Amino acid sequence: MGFKRTVLLPQPIEQEADQYLQDAGCNIIRCNSCTFEEVGEKLKEAEAVVLRTGIKFTKELLAKGTNLKVISRTGAGVDNVDLEAATEQGIIVSSSLGANTESVAEHALTMMLTLIKNIKRLDNEVRSGNFKIRYTNPSNDMTGKTLGLLGFGRIGSRLAEMCHTIFQAKIIAFDEYLPVEVQKKFESWVKFVDYETLLKEADFISIHVPLTPETRNMVDYNSMKKMKKSAFLINTSRGGIINEADLAKAMKEGLLSGAGLDVFDKEPIEENNPLLEIDNVLMTPHTAALTEECVVRMAMEGVKRVVAYFEGKESTNVANPEVLKRQK
Repeated sequence: MGFKRTVLLPQPIEQEADQYLQDAGCNIIRCNSCTFEEVGEKLKEAEAVVLRTGIKFTKELLAKGTNLKVISRTGAGVDNVDLEAATEQGIIVSSSLGANTESVAEHALTMMLTLIKNIKRLDNEVRSGNFKIRYTNPSNDMTGKTLGLLGFGRIGSRLAEMCHTIFQAKIIAFDEYLPVEVQKKFESWVKFVDYETLLKEADFISIHVPLTPETRNMVDYNSMKKMKKSAFLINTSRGGIINEADLAKAMKEGLLSGAGLDVFDKEPIEENNPLLEIDNVLMTPHTAALTEECVVRMAMEGVKRVVAYFEGKESTNVANPEVLKRQK
């Protein structure tokens, strides 16, 4: 199979990754604006797309890619690609799964420590002249606390390892899709429990599951009522898993001590989102994986998969492997 090595970049990628495509002899098509109209027009020529998060490849957009063979996501998720439509069209969809593990786990841990140490409030009090806040014992220790993981994949398990090793944290996890034989590998230091037990026992609950119809609004008001009032809720996975209106209500009623959110149901977060008014909700703009080092790692993995495909090598991190079976 011969390729012209034509690659569409709907958005710019890191210089190192861009140069890698050039050095591999790829013909790069660039977009001035990441709009449906422009991407759709330029997609007609492309054999591959290196995709960030600026646009969703819907069924309608994919239909314009008559020569398209590969969509390579720089991120770990593929939720901005219509997988079913891509599969029908015979397009391989892959992601840089695992490239962001350390960065996201570090971000979740940072949120946990910031919340339990009450850093945001203490900083504000010092700036306003209240140095005597130190006498109120306004923070707690992390050591010995119970971390509950909702999802125990790459990032969840890495965060668990960090907390268990550094803080001697007790680790509990709920992951109904993790095979029993995999769970047994961690049984010396992780206790796998049901969802109800996770809610009741954890001092921190950190979310590491994808957004699906089953997980949407999974953490709702009824879930939060079962958590400890001293507990903290962390989400660096996907917005929509936590019901944000329910979280605002729970926080106002004092059902939780705090929350750390890097992701939201609607991004950018809407101006009228009630969480913006709550001091002990820590928010970052979906940046857990956007460290200087991680964006380069993700982009490099994305372009390497494209070049490998052009060179006839086996595709990796494929989200729709049925396409590969069909091609054999």
